[in-house]
Amino acid sequence: MDRDKGVTGPKGFKAAGVAAGIKATGALDLALVVNAGPLDAAAGVFTTNKVKAAPVLWSQQVIRERRLTAVVLNSGGANACTGPEGFQDTHATAEKVAEVLSCGAIEVAVCSTGLIGERLPMDAIRSGVDSAAKDLQETVEAGFAAATAVLTTDSRAKQSWSAHADGWSVGGFVKGAGMLAPNMATMLSVITTDAVVDGAALDTALRFATNRTFDRLDVDGGTSTNDTVLVLASGASGVTPSAEDFTALLTAVAGDLVKQLQGDAEGVTKEVSVTVRGAASEEEAVHVGRTVAEDNLVKTALFGSDPNWGRIAMALGRADAVIDPDKLGITINGATLFANGTKAQDRSAADLSGREIDIVIDLNVGDATATILTTDLSHDYVEENSAYSS
Repeated sequence: MDRDKGVTGPKGFKAAGVAAGIKATGALDLALVVNAGPLDAAAGVFTTNKVKAAPVLWSQQVIRERRLTAVVLNSGGANACTGPEGFQDTHATAEKVAEVLSCGAIEVAVCSTGLIGERLPMDAIRSGVDSAAKDLQETVEAGFAAATAVLTTDSRAKQSWSAHADGWSVGGFVKGAGMLAPNMATMLSVITTDAVVDGAALDTALRFATNRTFDRLDVDGGTSTNDTVLVLASGASGVTPSAEDFTALLTAVAGDLVKQLQGDAEGVTKEVSVTVRGAASEEEAVHVGRTVAEDNLVKTALFGSDPNWGRIAMALGRADAVIDPDKLGITINGATLFANGTKAQDRSAADLSGREIDIVIDLNVGDATATILTTDLSHDYVEENSAYSS
């Protein structure tokens, strides 16, 4: 994976990131990604939260056509829980982009991120769109600027790109640091490809990739109001990949973006993988992994570098899954501490002093496997989230 390239890595895409004045700090806060074609295929997946932000409601409508010319994104305000006026603001944003690009508003997806409950400063949004349209470029720098303009509590931009040997590629960026949970996160991601892929195939591939990447990151159990992942295809390479090859590369790029989300989560000091093996079904493996990943007692033990396998046993035991206590096994960083329902090695055999922690849970009741990514629960996480709205 090449993390120096993102949405402008594939051919046929332009991007820009500008300081529109949405953030009082003067930081970059509005991004524009434009598909120059020849194709304009697109697909999207969105938050499962019942409280959906206005841009999610808008983008869900326009993506039904499986076509997009552009995506406009802002940080500094989520435009969530803002009523009919907030939806009108989203519509007006799409119309402004359509005006400067000479396309239809139905071809423009809108994404927002930031504090919930406040209207966006529309004068700044409109002038920002004008500025971004003038700054559109196909360069690596332009793609990085777009990736930077969507950040909130993130500490750095996150992007990835990979090319297939047949001459087409996939690239993208993502933002997200808190409110990260299954069914995506307080997360916005735009992924691009220059492969020749139609909208229906994009949708199928994106849902497969999302299920195995974005949906398996769980930092704090909070599912956001604004989660959006969009994939756009320009067809500029002229190459039509097989469905298997396209899905594999899309999943690989999405997986790399998710790994970066995990590493930049709020207050993170430990990057944790929870692998559940021998489950009765993949769904149950995912559920057990999520239950452990979200458990605060487990997360605080990991913050303290304490291989307290008893907390893991407690957490997985309350999951809605087939579990036989006499068959359970728990391995932490290669040391099996619990096997066949009883203590194995002393917990001191597991070294948690490093940043990476690998937890493997053997249920031994089936043959299904799944891995959930999570982090520890640190002092910095609490402090950052207690002060976020101020």
